[in-house]
Amino acid sequence: MGEYLRSSATGYGVDFDEQGFVGFCVEGIESRELKERSNRIVEGLKKYLPGEFLLAGKILVGSLDPSSELPLDTSGDLMRGVGIRGWAIMPMADYVGEAGFGHVDEALEILRELTCRWSSEFGIRPFFRDHPEQALSIVGSWLGDDNFHVRRLISEGSRPRLPWGLRLHNFIEDPAPVIKLLEQLKDDPSEYVRRSVANNLNDIAKDHPDLVAELAKNWLKNASSDRKRLVRHALRSLIKQGHKGALQALGYGDANIEINNFKVLTPEVTLGGALEFELNLASVGTDEQALIIDYVVHHIKANGKTSGKVFKWKNTHLKSGAELSAQKRHPMKPITTRKYYGGGHRVEILINGETVCGADFELKLI
Repeated sequence: MGEYLRSSATGYGVDFDEQGFVGFCVEGIESRELKERSNRIVEGLKKYLPGEFLLAGKILVGSLDPSSELPLDTSGDLMRGVGIRGWAIMPMADYVGEAGFGHVDEALEILRELTCRWSSEFGIRPFFRDHPEQALSIVGSWLGDDNFHVRRLISEGSRPRLPWGLRLHNFIEDPAPVIKLLEQLKDDPSEYVRRSVANNLNDIAKDHPDLVAELAKNWLKNASSDRKRLVRHALRSLIKQGHKGALQALGYGDANIEINNFKVLTPEVTLGGALEFELNLASVGTDEQALIIDYVVHHIKANGKTSGKVFKWKNTHLKSGAELSAQKRHPMKPITTRKYYGGGHRVEILINGETVCGADFELKLI
């Protein structure tokens, strides 16, 4: 803990209106979703904490659970009566992200303490956006931190496209500063940290696919099993897209195969039923080859055009001359994330990123 937080917040004559704060935060709580409730608490902190951020920050840290060794599985052990930990950290971190701009060093010191007891991945993002050099320098000093939550914050907080988080357009445009940090975290002893590194690379791959594919190729040289798993997870979106460089990095070259049969077994599918198809192929290469077999369902949209979605099927190795036969049943059930339209649809087979065959089918609505 730095010098700023070593000095106590006591003795400043702070009179905190506890009843006013609680009343403000719980007003209308029944109608609010979790994030809305958190945002209400942020507004309450801004309203009832001292206007001097340095004092407010010490009060926040002074309210925390003394233990900074928060386990990964925190279910049933979030509020122990000795200080704050768990989900209540979310609005505290967001408050720091909004109120701490005149004191970047101290704000990040507070976020480091908060993340040990939940996560500050959202609260830290404004500093990466508006003070990137200073923030990168500070988090760089955390790379050897003993607490894995702190090391994870380096990666998770700097993700360019963190879901539900502030977009970091500076890192979307130039991910080099982030990759420099990820390089030093790729062999972290914690799977929790390595998983975050993979997710960060997957974010970067959405804007710089060739860069991530080349990075993956380099990382896989003499890689441990843990790093191989990290790289595969990082390349998951590129693999589904059939990105050649990503597939080649994982050892999947051009497929030397011959399609003996592909048939849709259900040429008419009623919504709520399932699309069924079968595939038979043979390896015609001279050596054993690795194959990633996926399929794409092209759904009709409201404007009559189609939009394809890739689904994973199977990974396999085939020796020269070997055959593979497989059947697939794909449910066509109503889901909240897609509106179905009746009419002609199409299913296609992808092998190592290339479309090798396909067939049409009709979807009928009930």
